[in-house]
Amino acid sequence: MISLPIAQIFGMEISTLIIIVVCLALLVLLIFIGSAVGLWWQSTVSNAPVRLLDIILMRFRKVNPAIIVTARITAKKAGIEISAGQLEAHLLAGGRVGRVVSALIAAHKANIALNFDRACAIDLAGRDVLAAVQTSVNPKVIDVPSGEMQRATIDGIAGDGIQLKVKARVTVRTALDRLVGGATEETIVARVGEGIVTTIGSAKSHMHVLENPDMISKTVLARGLDTGTAFEILSIDIADIDVGENIGARLRTDKAEADKKVAQAEAEQQRARAVAEEQVQLAKVQENRAKVVLAEAEIPLAIAEAFRNGRLGIMDYYNIRNIQADTAMRETIAKPPQAPREGV
Repeated sequence: MISLPIAQIFGMEISTLIIIVVCLALLVLLIFIGSAVGLWWQSTVSNAPVRLLDIILMRFRKVNPAIIVTARITAKKAGIEISAGQLEAHLLAGGRVGRVVSALIAAHKANIALNFDRACAIDLAGRDVLAAVQTSVNPKVIDVPSGEMQRATIDGIAGDGIQLKVKARVTVRTALDRLVGGATEETIVARVGEGIVTTIGSAKSHMHVLENPDMISKTVLARGLDTGTAFEILSIDIADIDVGENIGARLRTDKAEADKKVAQAEAEQQRARAVAEEQVQLAKVQENRAKVVLAEAEIPLAIAEAFRNGRLGIMDYYNIRNIQADTAMRETIAKPPQAPREGV
């Protein structure tokens, strides 16, 4: 049974089987070409013709011909000439053909200089070219500080030590000629914040800043903060400015407290040195007293030696004793009387 011809298996002749296979092939080819014919006819009647062969070959190149045909028709109706090959090349490169065409139409209607190659470069660079064109037509407002900075204000300290808390709003529009390779919004926010802090710090008094808040805008705007960025700064407006802490007074207080601690430490060192010196002097006094006691202990020995050698007589000795007793009496008389103790 396995070795029988396929026609016999299905109970039909070989010619009939061939006809069925050919019909199926023609049906598949008709469906395949039919969609291509529909797109070709759509492009032809829209005055944006795309060759039928190109539409058929797009499928073999894994390109959706409907995207290319639709984009070409849209551009042609807006008065922009873009070939199907250019659109297909951009799609194969990973670009977003629809947004590029929409951006070119928006720029064309707004009289903004933007060609297809630059639009493709912006799109392939990862930027949203349509949003960039829209920002060029309708300027964008950036808050400083931004929500990503996790702080509510930009803080600066004036010359008198008073802290000022500032919120600003920067109006920018996209510079399409600098969009590729230009810095993003984060750079604008950082530069404006730095300019605000510098302007406040250069003011002698915080009252001068409060009286003339526009000085911050003028000073910051004159610094050319949009250089090297993808945006052009149109204006910088101070949305809010509040008075914060007296940082100068707090710093002076902290310095005075630190100076006091240093002085106390130095005084403690001097006191310790004085106590040590006093102890040294007391030790010397005790040492000298010990020497006196030793010297006095040698007197009786010297007297006895004098008696034995005959250099001192008995009357001399009594005279010495009388002089000592007289001296002791005089010292007792010279002492002030002691106050009577309580209870006596």
